[in-house]
Amino acid sequence: MQDQIEALFDAPPPAYTAEHHSLFLSFKKALNRGAVRAAEPDDAAPTGWRTNPWVKKGILLGFRMGSIVNMSVDSSKLPFFDKSTYPLHPFSVADGVRIVPGGSSIRDGAHIARGVICMPPMFVNVGAYVDENTMIDSHALVGSCAQIGRNCHISAAAQIGGVLEPVGALPVIIEDDVLVGGNSGIYEGTIVKRRAVLGTGVILNRSIPVYDLVRDSVYSASEEKPLIIPEDAVVVPGSRGVLHPTGQKWGLSLSCAVIVKIDPGIRCFRGLDLALCGIGPRNKAAEVNSRNPNQFQCPHLSPHFCNSSIK
Repeated sequence: MQDQIEALFDAPPPAYTAEHHSLFLSFKKALNRGAVRAAEPDDAAPTGWRTNPWVKKGILLGFRMGSIVNMSVDSSKLPFFDKSTYPLHPFSVADGVRIVPGGSSIRDGAHIARGVICMPPMFVNVGAYVDENTMIDSHALVGSCAQIGRNCHISAAAQIGGVLEPVGALPVIIEDDVLVGGNSGIYEGTIVKRRAVLGTGVILNRSIPVYDLVRDSVYSASEEKPLIIPEDAVVVPGSRGVLHPTGQKWGLSLSCAVIVKIDPGIRCFRGLDLALCGIGPRNKAAEVNSRNPNQFQCPHLSPHFCNSSIK
């Protein structure tokens, strides 16, 4: 399939035949199953991931081959017009995916694994891969080709950026057991490693540095590699002062992100509260009962619910 997709992409015919459309349909079904992915784990790669440019070529082929058609349920009240090659993703009860009523949309050509919960309204674009038991909360976006691991929580209004071109560009990667806080934005090929916790409003991209208070390091993207958030990192929004004299005169600061703790024991918002207060999980006086995460209330921050809560 790869050779056929690449040949068709690199040398477009005057017109696409029924055979070409059959090839694309087989490719799209493979995307839906998760059998092919825009990016996949690779232990030999410096980042632990590698891009599959031919898969992006196949997705782009769909836009070339499709014609704009009416996809409206009621054209007079709620009109929708899109490429014929990318209708809504077909689902059945047997798929084991919860799509709560209320305006969510998942484009065909995205892999949504068993146990995924979709809270309305949310959107998953073509080429995305969402692994088992992940929750995509209300008003969240999973962009084209983004890769989301198992047991993640993409909180309300979080934005996971997408990328189709250039075809060799690495998409955003969210590994297993990651909590992405509400109103966060992860863009431009950022990789968030396993069990990381991103606090509300964290923005990660190729321009914003990340200051690691634990390791006394600063992380940023380069021409050779993307921004990478370490495993078990607890990340919160921050700011850095502008050194330019005019900026200092006006008291300006620029956005950054700050790693305040590295802790594999933090798997809920309550754990984030404790981390921000400087209370480690082994502090018996403030230990949270795992069966009742609301037992301890941080004196400086408002209470939250554990990430394992089921909506």
